[in-house]
Amino acid sequence: MEVGPYAGRPFPPPMAVPPARPGPWPVVAAVLVGCWTVAVAVPGELVGWLADQVRLATGLDRVVWLWPVVAAVTVLLAAVPALLLALLPRSGAVRATGRAWLAGLLALGALTGLRALPPVHHEAYLAALAATAVLLAVVLPRLVRGPAPAPAPAPAPTPPAANPDRPHDPDAPAGPAAPAGSPRTVPAAQAAVTWLAVAAGLATLLPWAWFGALGGLLETGLAAAAAAAVGVLAGALLDARFWAHLAGGPPHRPARLVLVGGLVAGVALLLLAAGTGQSGAQLPALLTLPPLGFALAALQAPALRAGGSAGTAPVRWLVGLAAFGPLAFADPEEITLLLAATRDVPFWVAVAAAAGLAVAALLAIAYGVLLARPRGRAPSRPVAAATAGVLLAGAALVYLGPGQPGLHGERLLVVLREQADLGGVPAGGAGQAGRDARAREVYRRLVATAERTQAGLRRDLTRLGLDPTPYYLVNAIEVDGGPAVRAWLSRRPEVDRVLLSQRLRPLPAGAPTSRGDQPAPSGPAWNVSLLRADRVWSQLGVTGAGIVVGSSDSGVDGRHPALAGGFRGGDDSWYDPWDHTRAPTDQGGHGTHTTGSAVGRDGIGVAPGASWVGCVNLDRNLGSPARYLDCLQFMLAPFPAGGDPFTDGRPERAPQVLTNSWGCPPIEGCDPAALRPAADALDAAGIFVVAAAGNTGPYCRSIEDPPATYPDVFTVGATDRDRQVADFSSRGPVPGAAKPDVVAPGVGVLSAMPGGGYATLDGTSMAAPQVAGVVALMWSANPALIGDLERTRRILRDTAVPAGATYASRKPADACGGDANIAGAGLVDAYAAVSAAR
Repeated sequence: MEVGPYAGRPFPPPMAVPPARPGPWPVVAAVLVGCWTVAVAVPGELVGWLADQVRLATGLDRVVWLWPVVAAVTVLLAAVPALLLALLPRSGAVRATGRAWLAGLLALGALTGLRALPPVHHEAYLAALAATAVLLAVVLPRLVRGPAPAPAPAPAPTPPAANPDRPHDPDAPAGPAAPAGSPRTVPAAQAAVTWLAVAAGLATLLPWAWFGALGGLLETGLAAAAAAAVGVLAGALLDARFWAHLAGGPPHRPARLVLVGGLVAGVALLLLAAGTGQSGAQLPALLTLPPLGFALAALQAPALRAGGSAGTAPVRWLVGLAAFGPLAFADPEEITLLLAATRDVPFWVAVAAAAGLAVAALLAIAYGVLLARPRGRAPSRPVAAATAGVLLAGAALVYLGPGQPGLHGERLLVVLREQADLGGVPAGGAGQAGRDARAREVYRRLVATAERTQAGLRRDLTRLGLDPTPYYLVNAIEVDGGPAVRAWLSRRPEVDRVLLSQRLRPLPAGAPTSRGDQPAPSGPAWNVSLLRADRVWSQLGVTGAGIVVGSSDSGVDGRHPALAGGFRGGDDSWYDPWDHTRAPTDQGGHGTHTTGSAVGRDGIGVAPGASWVGCVNLDRNLGSPARYLDCLQFMLAPFPAGGDPFTDGRPERAPQVLTNSWGCPPIEGCDPAALRPAADALDAAGIFVVAAAGNTGPYCRSIEDPPATYPDVFTVGATDRDRQVADFSSRGPVPGAAKPDVVAPGVGVLSAMPGGGYATLDGTSMAAPQVAGVVALMWSANPALIGDLERTRRILRDTAVPAGATYASRKPADACGGDANIAGAGLVDAYAAVSAAR
């Protein structure tokens, strides 16, 4: 007999007990770990790149272990919190977040370590990046994969109306019944969103097609392979399991998926971006890849709403295309602080990255509105495919129109074993006539050796379409080609070695011409007076008349009022191997300034009565072994515009003195002996060669880039107004030579700039042309001294006055073996040198 309140009545249905809602702490922990991971990874990449740049700017050797250490520190600091996040919380979404970030950190560590490869071997780096990314895509999911989300129960034939007040587990799996494992793919939704992912990837490429430029054919192909491999790796990290956990449900919340899933995916993509590309190339990827996480999350919404997954194809396509931009359209060696002062490659890379960031943000908004609305759905496959086609056509038009179409890879300089024998060149007597006879004989021997030894190799190179350009000053040939051509050439018996001849990629717009903002001096500049050159003019009546100084630099503004009257003129006084200009011009300003310090009028030049000829061997402040040879050949035997250096050279028109405010470091392709035959030939021809010591002091042994290291080149350091050697002035000792030879004013030197103005600059670049001007004064005062290089050097050293040596510290090692390795013979004294020469 039943008793109680329900006696005689049926029992009520049992009350549903809602599953326990996870607390907020796992989410808080995920937010903190994500912020910590970003705070560790981004500064690590910036610090590593800046360390690379500082060592490059100061002339120190590249540290091979730098990037592996940066990778190890980043992983050690961030991996433990990510691992705890992957193991401890009960929330499946939080654990999936931790697993994705842990895998991203491991990928960052492995990929960043590849930067130990030298930047000059970019093709080898890209190949290693592609192989490593594919290997990681296979291995990482097996290491960090968590349990698959449990399949959702099959929907009832007649589902009841949704109860908005019913709680649900936000981490429950989504969709209808599926086999154990990854959520099933919905073919219709996948096809549409894959095409939308392709369209989004092409949209991110638009800024790079506009502002960037491709390298060589092999380099571009390997960049495409590396980008595709990075896309595959991203698909392995952000796979169907990841998106199923982040989606939650049922019921699904597309807005939550875009916001939360986009943030989590963005951090994972940031870690991938940090490891993608050589030092410098990863910086724009850090801006453009992470925001694409929101677009990827939105692309998952239609398939998840249909009860399945969009698969990894959208992730692979979008990330792969986005990574292709910085990998292929920018040379990491040109993303450098050395070019940051003007609107050069770093500027345009920043513009492309900022535009890519804006595109990624627009994609996130557009795809979120289109796909993640409560009733949103992907467009049909034909519409999505047509969208991708339109963007592909747009990218092609941008690349062929305002972009820089074509391939702009590096070239190779093939140095032959046999160099010309210049021993026993007849002296030819003293003075200009003797110098000219020596120059003619040197030119004859150099050309004859090159013609005889290069003939067979040049035929083979021409037959292969490698566009050979022969040189005689160094018996060498510049050709197109990558690693395979380099290996083939290195095995030929007549070849000594093969160097990279760097080539700058073109810019979408030229940098503005550097101009001065100071007026002309009212009298002799302080540096001219410190050298006592003004006393040579006034008391000895010598201004350099009859002497020609050759300037190999960024060019010369031939219309500047301080330089126009000194141009020698004729059809063989100007050569521009970069842009083939027919009249003296200068975009960078460096060459105008240095030429003004040597022969400029109005008080800025040491030898205002001398004439000048010019050649452009620097473009945007960088050069290559071949461009340096172009100008040195022109200085030995000038030839008319469009002429052949081998047959049209005029050695009797060679300038008597050369000023060279440049050096050829390994990053430009030179090895220590690259230009040694050229320096020997100019010396044998009786041409006085002056070179700047470099600006990598106060470190000892910092005179290390040719031609300043060669014994037959007169190397000049820099001092300030107080006759103290400037801290930046490079020092010896140099093996086999006493360097620097002398010092000259190089701090706050006023000289000409393009456009008629003047500017004050610092550097040994400013000091070297003043010594060239002193030599012009000496030879003008005593023409019999022309071509007598040894006596001229001895006079310059013997008449120099003491200059104060400076040191990096008080440690004995910083004394560089003696003050002579810091200040040379001392500060040049023009008055004393000219008096001794007379």
